Amino acid sequence: MLNEPCVEVRTERGRVLGRMEPVGGARGGCRAAVAVFRGIPFAKPPLGALRFAAPEPPAAWDGSRPATRFGPPVPQYDRMNPPAAGQEAEGGPEPDCLSVNVWSPGLGATGLPVMVWFHGGAYAFGHSGDPAYDGALLASEGVVVVTFNYRVGMEGFGQIEGAPANRGLLDQLAALRWVRDNIAAFGGDPDRVTAFGESAGAGSIAALLASDAADGLFGRAITQSVPGSYFTPDLAADIADAVARLVGRAPTAEALRTVEPSALVRAAEEVHAERGRRAGRWGVVAHAETLFSPVVDGRLPARTPWDALAAGAARGVGLMAGCNHDEYRLFMAKRREFGRVSAERAAWAMTVFGAEAGGERACIAAFPGLGDEELYERVCSDWLCRVPTLRLLEAAAEAGGRAFGYELRWPAPVLGGLLGACHGLDVPLVLGTLDAPASVALLGPGPSEEAEALSRRMRTAWVRFAATGDPGWPAYDTDGRLTKVFDRRDSVEPDPLGASRVLWGKAGFGVLGLADHRSERRR
Repeated sequence: MLNEPCVEVRTERGRVLGRMEPVGGARGGCRAAVAVFRGIPFAKPPLGALRFAAPEPPAAWDGSRPATRFGPPVPQYDRMNPPAAGQEAEGGPEPDCLSVNVWSPGLGATGLPVMVWFHGGAYAFGHSGDPAYDGALLASEGVVVVTFNYRVGMEGFGQIEGAPANRGLLDQLAALRWVRDNIAAFGGDPDRVTAFGESAGAGSIAALLASDAADGLFGRAITQSVPGSYFTPDLAADIADAVARLVGRAPTAEALRTVEPSALVRAAEEVHAERGRRAGRWGVVAHAETLFSPVVDGRLPARTPWDALAAGAARGVGLMAGCNHDEYRLFMAKRREFGRVSAERAAWAMTVFGAEAGGERACIAAFPGLGDEELYERVCSDWLCRVPTLRLLEAAAEAGGRAFGYELRWPAPVLGGLLGACHGLDVPLVLGTLDAPASVALLGPGPSEEAEALSRRMRTAWVRFAATGDPGWPAYDTDGRLTKVFDRRDSVEPDPLGASRVLWGKAGFGVLGLADHRSERRR
């Protein structure tokens, strides 16, 4: 890369120096070249007095600032891809961890669609420097792609006294404001911005759709596998208190500001590992995949996304929302649960995760003929992402918004297809990062022609939606419920999640609160 030609752009805070880089397909060969800028600060480092504070605009700089390396991530622990022993995150946030990266197919162009990627990671990990999030291939198809870091875990979503709630969401808003104010210099149109993201990234976008604070920052949204968990302030504060106790501090900004962030990461992971012990107080969250979620505090967001959209919020924002058919199989594989799910374990899951849908008896009746393991996976997938995504589609459509639904049904080829269309499989297919390490774990080395063809079809739909607001299939409504199904052979089907939709009815997915304060739960 050192020999690639340099390119310079002037941002509002100063000039940045990036590179023209070739774009290679998964099978090698140069498809095109795009301008790439990495590690541009969109906010001051969250250090010292700014730790646990709302993000502030970065300082201006003189001369040309090199923009060839990704900004460092906030300290974190990726439990889905744990580091080798001795490589855990140490120290504190480094300067410029709140940074953006831009891939542009045409610096001399004007008015290109812009796609801003929100990474996932259970609101606890993830960073834009992950090779799976490289925006080059997508950008080569005619859009400006932006990725960015935001604070996660206790730094970004811990409910800490003396600090604003949802600091991760505040970082996301700051990144979107940076896009609005600077993206024209990279060839993008600030009035044609699409926010797209997966898992916690999708949940973040949904939270922003429910907030007036995001008005005007993006005109379209693509949410991939929206999680259904949003917390009351009381539940979030109780979780933060449990984490703070392990480092011997009170859960306040003043007390925690001098604690090494890596110590908070370790404490949060310890609480996560033992969360089942707190089921009597934390309810379903004690069995969920994350201790952190956006806090519904009456401001950002004021309500759950489905309630807000049903009431008309973000009606002018075009929405594309979808999920994967077998979301939970990824987590089953991590726990080595295949072939080991007993009738008792399945009944437990239907009681815990399917409680508001009617529990074990209702789940069995909704999915006749499924064995214990299949029932277990189905109810966990429905609670995790499938039904929350459906709720978002329904709310947007019922309120008169324009929405499009999709389902990924194509099975990951590793393990003989055992993973199915699991959580996260859509990410490399949409971004075209089929050779990234995390992608190879799902797709295998040397992605197949079938995977490459599916990736092209999905990228085409995502780019078309960003450019025109129409991905190429009928809009979703509550009559036909037409949904695009991505598989070996794509199709458009009516109501593919019909059984789950009927099972859940209008139940579930209010704000999750303390289990001993259920009467205080809000919808």
